[in-house]
Amino acid sequence: IDFSYKAWEYSNHKVESNVTEERGETIYSVDSKTTCQSYTKEDFLKEVFINETDYQRLVQLITIKKNVILQGPPGVGKTYAAKRLAFSMMGELDENRVKMIQFHQSYSYEDFIMGYRPTANGFELREGSFYKFCKQAEADSEHDYFFIIDEINRGNLSKIFGELFMLIENDKRGTQLELLYSDKLFSVPKNVYIIGMMNTADRSLAILDYALRRRFAFFEMTPSFEMEGFKRYQSEFSSSKFDALIECIRMLNKEITNDESLGAGFNIGHSYFCNLSHVNETILSNIIEYEIIPLLNEYWFDEQENVHFWSQKLRDTLHD
Repeated sequence: IDFSYKAWEYSNHKVESNVTEERGETIYSVDSKTTCQSYTKEDFLKEVFINETDYQRLVQLITIKKNVILQGPPGVGKTYAAKRLAFSMMGELDENRVKMIQFHQSYSYEDFIMGYRPTANGFELREGSFYKFCKQAEADSEHDYFFIIDEINRGNLSKIFGELFMLIENDKRGTQLELLYSDKLFSVPKNVYIIGMMNTADRSLAILDYALRRRFAFFEMTPSFEMEGFKRYQSEFSSSKFDALIECIRMLNKEITNDESLGAGFNIGHSYFCNLSHVNETILSNIIEYEIIPLLNEYWFDEQENVHFWSQKLRDTLHD
């Protein structure tokens, strides 16, 4: 299995979006004469450790609901899968029809939709990332567009989405509404799909607003150590130490799942062990010491005996 960035490469023929000003109004147009490299369901299944049944279910969810959140513990490949899901549904590696942003505590409605920004001469009304993306999609209604939001539950969602809570609903697509900072009417096009990612192991994050939750479908992503794709990847290294470490991680995940203060949402994902061109004791030791053990310290901050026990078990896999 190739985990390089070759999957990101596509022909230098790109779909270009053009923005012009006409009588004070921004006009969006799209030049779609050229073709990008194809990307199929089979390509997705080779790169992402999800079985075909789950893939079909995920595609069905986003097709019907228009908005989906990939949720799961750290390291299960949520971000990795999101963009490739978009490409597989589009059927081609077209970066121009996919936009990825990351929410954070300072991210605002003004960043997302529209707002006034300071300039040398005072303040200027500027369009946000989602507004511009929707206008681009509106000008190219024959093609699907995917807006990807990493760490969706890190932002103040009520403030960021504002009146868009209603407009992103599947049956409200195309419905026009006057925006907060403008007398222009705005709608979310039917060819825009939203994919959010949510880390279920981050205790510092607030629970999603129910108003937003009912407008999204939620797809649980779990560690893929048992998937045939990962097993094939694992077998390519022919490393007894790597095999022993993966088996120890499986056992550790069972312990985490059974812990009442944690649960399956805190499992350790497979992506900590992906994108490796080769494995040796140094590489595996670095993953254990600088990625896995710090995570265990965070999980069991008040149960250091668990941290010490599992840290030693992980280290022992490299010395047996």
